[in-house]
Amino acid sequence: MRIPPRFTLFGGAAALVSTLLVGGSVAAPASAATASYVGQICYSDLPSQAHDTLGLIDAGGPFPYSQDGTVFSNREGILPSESNGYYHEYTVETPGSSTRGARRIVTGESQDQDYYTADHYASFDLVDHGC
Repeated sequence: MRIPPRFTLFGGAAALVSTLLVGGSVAAPASAATASYVGQICYSDLPSQAHDTLGLIDAGGPFPYSQDGTVFSNREGILPSESNGYYHEYTVETPGSSTRGARRIVTGESQDQDYYTADHYASFDLVDHGC
């Protein structure tokens, strides 16, 4: 399994990269039945289980689910368009759930390009590691 490279940016550099990569909220295509977008979330505002998942990604595993680290195809078209294999998905544990739940981290190959979704890919927030 290929783990995307990850680097740490400090302070305002992370916010600058986030702004350049995302450029603010992106509306869903007009044909979408529900509103979908890419927002931003501070690392400190993520649930503790997302911190655990990001730590596992940084360490290269081991991951609790066989699907962790697999290619995320961005079929929803919400994340910026990239070539197949650019994004990978990882499970964020949901306390009390008997399944993988709906929460995920999707990583891109760019520096600090981690997206959090709490609603199984209906929306994403780019993680700002500087706050």
